[in-house]
Amino acid sequence: MATQTKTASAARTGFFPVMFAVVLGLGLITLTGHVQAAALHDAAHDVRHATGFPCH
Repeated sequence: MATQTKTASAARTGFFPVMFAVVLGLGLITLTGHVQAAALHDAAHDVRHATGFPCH
């Protein structure tokens, strides 16, 4: 009975998470760049209330 060992390189296993983070980041920047400032403020304000942080 022969046992085979497979090794994965660190560069190969880290490629997809890095690309996912890049695409997600660019998508967020693109979307927030087209939203009006009042909508972003209201969303951030609602998140602060939902997580229990005092804001005023």
